[in-house]
Amino acid sequence: MRLMTVAADSTPSFSKLSLSLASSLKEIREVQRLRYKVFVEAMGLSALSNPDGLDQDEFDQYCDHLIVRDNHTLKIVGTYRVLPPSAIARTGGFYSEKEFNLGRLENLRPRITEAGRACIHPDYRSGGVIMMLWAGLAACMRKEKSEYLIGCASVSLADNGNTINSVCRSLTADQIAPAEYRVEPHLPFLLHDDALPEKWHTPPLIKGYLKSGAWVCGDPAWDHDFHSADLFMMLPLSRLDSRYARHYLKDKETA
Repeated sequence: MRLMTVAADSTPSFSKLSLSLASSLKEIREVQRLRYKVFVEAMGLSALSNPDGLDQDEFDQYCDHLIVRDNHTLKIVGTYRVLPPSAIARTGGFYSEKEFNLGRLENLRPRITEAGRACIHPDYRSGGVIMMLWAGLAACMRKEKSEYLIGCASVSLADNGNTINSVCRSLTADQIAPAEYRVEPHLPFLLHDDALPEKWHTPPLIKGYLKSGAWVCGDPAWDHDFHSADLFMMLPLSRLDSRYARHYLKDKETA
């Protein structure tokens, strides 16, 4: 199912991009290969290497996989994994629950969509691909009548935790969830009290979430496998910034 097609941005190597949901095992394998190249090979995570060259887990078979394809090369250049409320009974829970205790969100489960495994090919990170993926994510939420978006946002620990410390210590009161939405990490990543570095940057995905109105819902969890600290983030659609709402929640071309 194609969700939308757009003209290319300033990148001269292709004429247009299209957004759709993966509709075959072949397309899901393409998604898993892209994730492997970005998450495992590019990050040098040798502990996660495998001869198949696929990043996969038990959630993949139950999720929807948003894909952005370059219609010139026919390659998948971006993806987002979406777990709708209707699939929770089959998975037994959210992926986030592997890292966090979500007990306080129990009453919201039927209205929650979880997103994760956001991945964009290095040559397509000018902004257009992630905008398309977010528009597709909004379409999935409208279809499921979801009111809340959750997910884990990962920060690499390759810099000895400087970025995750800086992000957490720079959060404003409005960017931190109220107590009733707080979660607890199973394996906390311990923040330090060192002075903030002079130069640091909020990772683009987290920056985008915060700008759209999302909350950080507690302390970060340590993901040993991916050598990262993960923040649990939640976006109630009622908090979605009006600029983003106009862009993402309007009707999109369908086919």
